[in-house]
Amino acid sequence: MMALTFYWYPKCGTCRKAKKWLEEHNISFEAIHISENPPTQKELEELYKKSGLELKKFFNTSGQKYRELGMKDRIKTASEDELLALLASDGMLIKRPILTDHDKVTVGFNEEMYEKTWL
Repeated sequence: MMALTFYWYPKCGTCRKAKKWLEEHNISFEAIHISENPPTQKELEELYKKSGLELKKFFNTSGQKYRELGMKDRIKTASEDELLALLASDGMLIKRPILTDHDKVTVGFNEEMYEKTWL
């Protein structure tokens, strides 16, 4: 199995929990700092399509940036392209961690979901 790509923000507690879980289960991954190296719009589109989730699930709704940009209202009317461009413009807008093997994608961390998806 190829190494997983793990988009994370080191100061984020949820991300640290997810990283610890991966290490405890000896799962190899490449960690990418989401605000220093956010995924491109094309990468985000791929992640979104493979995840089977709604695009709004990719937004970090508790983040300051989300509130600053008034995303709660914008998200309702913006097109998919506009939303992907916004996400790509600022890693802090993206819900984290995102874990992918370029086939499957999980967003956020939930132990049960990780066990189902990655073990």
